[in-house]
Amino acid sequence: HLIRIADGDARAALNSLEIAASLAVSGEDPDQEGKTAGITLENLEKALEQKALGYDKDGEEHYNLISALHKSLRGSDPDAALYWLSRMLAAGEDPFYIARRMVRFASEDVGNADPYALRLALSAMEAFRFLGHPEGELALVQAAVYLATAPKSNSIYKAYAEVKTCIQNTGTLPVPFSVRNAPTDLMKELGYGKDYKYAHDYKNAYVPQQYLPDKLKGRRFYSPTGRGYEKIIKQRLDKWRSLKDRQKQGKNS
Repeated sequence: HLIRIADGDARAALNSLEIAASLAVSGEDPDQEGKTAGITLENLEKALEQKALGYDKDGEEHYNLISALHKSLRGSDPDAALYWLSRMLAAGEDPFYIARRMVRFASEDVGNADPYALRLALSAMEAFRFLGHPEGELALVQAAVYLATAPKSNSIYKAYAEVKTCIQNTGTLPVPFSVRNAPTDLMKELGYGKDYKYAHDYKNAYVPQQYLPDKLKGRRFYSPTGRGYEKIIKQRLDKWRSLKDRQKQGKNS
């Protein structure tokens, strides 16, 4: 049957056999539950159906489809995200590859605009690990829809990229004495921990003080958007930064 369908193409036959083997060990066939995994004619026919979808895990179409899924999620289009996700699953893509990409997306493109997105993406991966094919696929679908409809922010991604560049350019700047660890009397005598202000001793558990190295004093890496939960974060940071500015003005007057 396989030789006839492959029409003499050894590579096509091998690819189909590989997909059939994956289906067999994934336990999709309820009749095989509790038995040693073996490739059935049904597995082979499913593999041939998937091959017809024109998908090569190591080829261009693999990257085209994951790109389409990622961009659909970023573009807040749940219908397109569902389509590309389903295309990949139907073609035999490793569900954990898709899940890992969605976990990455949750941090890169949603971030703190919806902190729950990362937890949901991780939960979807764990749900698939627990349920397997085909029941676990629904958890991936749920995560994709949630990510597509979540508020978007790449502020975390941009902040991390900026701080990495800063470290490359500035090297190992010394830790300010006020925030250094001082476990010994000698270190305290040398000024370690001197003038450190314990935030909980102040109103609203906040007090302006310098934490960055002297060379980077006042530098800002993280700039939250006004979308989703980052709107609240932005308001909080604006308030704290206003207190810092007033303190600075008081010192200069």
